[in-house]
Amino acid sequence: MAHILDELKAKIQGKNIRIVFPEGNDPRIIEAVNRLAEEALIQPIVVGPVSATLHADVTVLDPADYAEKDAMYDAFMERRPGKHTKEDAQALLAEETYFGTMLVYQGKADGLVSGAAHSTGDTVRPALQIIKTKPGIKRAFGYFLMLRGDEKYLMADCAINPNPSAEELAQFAVESGKIAPLFNINPKIGLLSFSTNGSGVTEESLKVKKATHIAQADQPDMAIDGELQFDAAFVPSVAQKKYPDSRVAGQVNVFVFPTLDAGNIGYKIAQRLGQFEAIGPILAGLNQPVNDLSRGCDADDAYHLAIITAAQTIK
Repeated sequence: MAHILDELKAKIQGKNIRIVFPEGNDPRIIEAVNRLAEEALIQPIVVGPVSATLHADVTVLDPADYAEKDAMYDAFMERRPGKHTKEDAQALLAEETYFGTMLVYQGKADGLVSGAAHSTGDTVRPALQIIKTKPGIKRAFGYFLMLRGDEKYLMADCAINPNPSAEELAQFAVESGKIAPLFNINPKIGLLSFSTNGSGVTEESLKVKKATHIAQADQPDMAIDGELQFDAAFVPSVAQKKYPDSRVAGQVNVFVFPTLDAGNIGYKIAQRLGQFEAIGPILAGLNQPVNDLSRGCDADDAYHLAIITAAQTIK
């Protein structure tokens, strides 16, 4: 972890990137933001009120007495026309995560890290409603950066979409390939299945095959292939037997799972049995970066994800 973290720190140092943390009364978040401020890596904004002692460079904004809350209500209603009364807007924006997400949307912050005390839905829902997905992107998705020694891999989607379509899987593959260089990964993308190159033909395996063709047509210069069983994707000797003509078999470092079941189970097996550090879920496909901690996270997890979130803001 140290090597990639140092690289990302170097990218964000001195850029004055503002990251908002809606969970200002969580001790893990307080520890992380104080460390980030002490190291001058970002400009932390904590949603208050906050009772803990904070570093002098940490900004606290309280929804209850925020000086620009009327303008925030108006901007929220304009972003979601016809969906809320002003009273609805006031009630929603009193919630820390909605308030923090609006700070990002309005340009008062550059990114958001939440989830230590909120569910993934509580973090993702305001982002999808307010920040929304990039033009041409149908679905946001969540990936994990998996680290063990010098090994680095991406795994997606492990957080949001239960049963993505072939078109959505193709977008996950392409977007993951675009993300990988942030972590100095030269992407070799494999779309996973129980089948390798037609060895098993079902509706599920054909979906992955179709997704592969869509992704390859969209990005012909990107190293993408599928459908691949995990061993064919990862083990060169198996790849040689099962799919010798593949561009990526046996060398995949970006794994795209066919369903959320598979993705969530897969990354957790790697984390718990393989002793990989799993950082994320890191959200992709949004107009501005919003990232989700696990409620089982520690202060180091929040610190690491904040650094990654800040790095995502650098174009």
